[in-house]
Amino acid sequence: CGNGGSAADAQHLAAEFLIRLNPKVNRMPIPAISLATDVSTISACGNDFSFNKIFSRNLDALGSNKDILIAISTSGKSKNILEVLKTSKRKKIFSIGFLGNGGGKAKKITDLNLIVKSTNVARIQETHILMGHYIFDQVEKKILKAHQNANGKSLSKG
Repeated sequence: CGNGGSAADAQHLAAEFLIRLNPKVNRMPIPAISLATDVSTISACGNDFSFNKIFSRNLDALGSNKDILIAISTSGKSKNILEVLKTSKRKKIFSIGFLGNGGGKAKKITDLNLIVKSTNVARIQETHILMGHYIFDQVEKKILKAHQNANGKSLSKG
């Protein structure tokens, strides 16, 4: 989850898990969802409760302790990001913060902080996508290796 450009980044990264990162690798989809894509739910929550609850309300409904939350914030100060991180703690969901500007208050709540030490929003967002792609590439490689070890053959390529 994230706001503005970070919401778009969350959606982008969720698609990489659902579909694939590497176009030459065919694998089963990895369950992922961006908490920032459903405008009906976001606007209803903002209207009926608070914009600060738009992500935490969804995580409360959909998240389990087997999940991982990636919270993306260029400042680490967004109230809705802080709220979803608190919900993550309460539900024992491991959280990763893709943060900028020193991490803000979010760095104290996340389980793992990946902080881009910059105040330039564009550079922070570019680095967040780079980090997401790198992490997802490593996950995809581990899945392929585990599949090869379990089945004695590789997944189809191309």
